[in-house]
Amino acid sequence: MAHHLLASYPNISGKLSKEISPYGFTPSRPANIFRTSSSSSSSVQCSTSSSSTSSTNREEVGFVGSGKFGIDRKGEFKYLVSEFGWKVRSLFRNGDEVRKAAYVQAEAFHEPVFLFDDFFFTFFQAEVLSGLVYKLRNSPPDRYACLVAESTPETSESQELVGVADVTASRDQAVLRHLPSRAPEYLYVSGIAVLKSFRRKKIATVLLKACDALSVEWGFEYLALRAYEDDYGARQLYSNAGYRVVSSDPPWLSTWIGRKRRVLMVKHSTKT
Repeated sequence: MAHHLLASYPNISGKLSKEISPYGFTPSRPANIFRTSSSSSSSVQCSTSSSSTSSTNREEVGFVGSGKFGIDRKGEFKYLVSEFGWKVRSLFRNGDEVRKAAYVQAEAFHEPVFLFDDFFFTFFQAEVLSGLVYKLRNSPPDRYACLVAESTPETSESQELVGVADVTASRDQAVLRHLPSRAPEYLYVSGIAVLKSFRRKKIATVLLKACDALSVEWGFEYLALRAYEDDYGARQLYSNAGYRVVSSDPPWLSTWIGRKRRVLMVKHSTKT
C-alpha cells in the first residue's frame, strides 16, 4: 500500500531526492528536515527540542500561506468535526506535528519486510515526511489540507494525534468526466491513516466527515477518492460515508503492469 500513499504526492518520486537534500534529513536527526527560512511572512516556527522554548532553539519552516492555518480568529484550533470522542482540524504547520502526521501515515502504509524492517520503515517514514513537507511548502492553504484527528478530553487526557487524511483540490479529467455535473474541479481525498492501536474506533469515519465539512467550507461540490477493488472493508467505510463507485482501473493495469486494481468513488458534498 506504500505506493498508494506516495501517489498522493504529485511528482514526488522525481523530486524526492532533491527535496530531502535541502531539508538536510538524516534518519538519526529527523528534526533537520526543517530548514531555516529568511521569510517571516510565510513561515512558522517549531522547536527542535520539546524541553526548549527559547527563540534561539527554534527553526522556521517556509510554507505557502499563513503559518496559523487551522487557527480561528480567537487564536484557538478550529475543529471541523467532533464526534465519537474524536475531533478533526487542519494540521498545525510546525515541525513536531508534521513529523507526527508523517509517522501515522508511514505506520499505516508501510509494508513489513522479513529482514531489517525497522531500517526500511525509517526510510519509508522519511519519504512520507518529505512528501508531506513538499505539499505544505508548495500548496496554497485553500488548495491542500492535511487533516488530523485527535482525542477529546473524554477519550484521552493527552489529546494524542491518532489519524490523518490529505485533501487536495484537483482537476483531473479522468475523474471530472464521471461527475454528474460539469464541475470544474473537486476535492480528492487520499492518505487516510489511523494508528494501529486506535483502529475500529470510528476515527476514519470522523476524518471523512471532516473532509466533507472542508469541501463545504471551500465551496467544492464533489469529493473523490480511490480504494483497492478487493479492500472490501475500506470500500464499505467509504460507502457508509456516501461515496459511490463510478469507475475502476482498466484491466490491463493489473494484467500487464501487475498493479492492484482500484475503484474510483465519488460523493456529492453535504453539510455535516
